[in-house]
Amino acid sequence: MAELRLSIEAKDDCVVVTVGGELDVVCSQRFDDYLTEASGASDRVILDLSAVDFMDTTALAVIVRHWRRQVAAGGMLLLAGARYRYTKALWITGLADRLPMYAGVDEALAAARPEPGADNGGARDSGEPETTAR
Repeated sequence: MAELRLSIEAKDDCVVVTVGGELDVVCSQRFDDYLTEASGASDRVILDLSAVDFMDTTALAVIVRHWRRQVAAGGMLLLAGARYRYTKALWITGLADRLPMYAGVDEALAAARPEPGADNGGARDSGEPETTAR
């Protein structure tokens, strides 16, 4: 069993949470704590999953919960580097089509940059469907 490795690093106006090893029920609370710390530091969080060897639905629930909180608060949570072989739960549940996903951290950082003159805190694509008032 691969030991869970977590780190948090500020990059640009974002916080990058890098995850390595196995994300499962055993480590879900620790994973949740790291994402809580990251969201307290920035409204733009990038979750680097490129070194994840396994992810179960418990970890997926943690990701979805934090994604929804970030979006509700006007921020964003972007996934980077998720590899199908090790993060199948994202695709099996259909969340790979809903969560904002990027090939790597650099692409996610570029997507998280606020547009010049924008007053939305950089939240351009939350992954949630747009709604219009009638």
